[in-house]
Amino acid sequence: MTDRILMIEDDASLASMVGEYLRGAAGMQVDAAHDAASGLAALARAKPDAVILDVMLPDLDGFEVCRRIRTSSDVPVLMLTARGDDTDRIVGLELGADDYLPKPFNPRELLARIRAILRRSAGARASAQEVMRFGRLEIDPASRKVTLGDTPRTLTGYQFDLLHALAANAGRVMSREQLMDRLRGETLEAFDRSIDVHVSRIRAAIEDDPRHPRRIITVRGAGYVFASEQD
Repeated sequence: MTDRILMIEDDASLASMVGEYLRGAAGMQVDAAHDAASGLAALARAKPDAVILDVMLPDLDGFEVCRRIRTSSDVPVLMLTARGDDTDRIVGLELGADDYLPKPFNPRELLARIRAILRRSAGARASAQEVMRFGRLEIDPASRKVTLGDTPRTLTGYQFDLLHALAANAGRVMSREQLMDRLRGETLEAFDRSIDVHVSRIRAAIEDDPRHPRRIITVRGAGYVFASEQD
């Protein structure tokens, strides 16, 4: 099945170049929108498999667009920006972006990142694993739902995959590099602290007291461990 990509980018020449590359190199179907309003309309209409989202748009910035996408969809979102500082990356990830690539970028790297998030998304949907239970916390890989007690908890697609990777290795310390390799599907140069941002969001969703976590524990200098014994 052909993967369908929606690119929300105000630079028409860049959008055209990326579209031609993804179609020629990977046979993907690429739809382009050049502002936030038309991009959100295309998202609702076309139901793409992934979104490439520019931060600098003429009507709304990409951060606000990402926030609106996350109110109704867990479609993978890769953000592009000419501003590559850490603050922008953290803001995008906190709002629910799955990956982040600063401009200028190598089209081959963009394709590799898109393929990685598509593989993660497709693999998770195809899996029909049993519900994982840790005390009051339940993780259902088949439906990609998380509940604490009887209360559903909202996570982005990337955050669900990160939680699932940690839970599947309960009791084992996982480094940031190991987690990124598992989630991306291949080794890529990555923003190392993105894992920390996502873990903080997961803690806010599943911990009784996120400031004193008992489910996802930081192991200083090593990474994170998911506690197998939980209440």
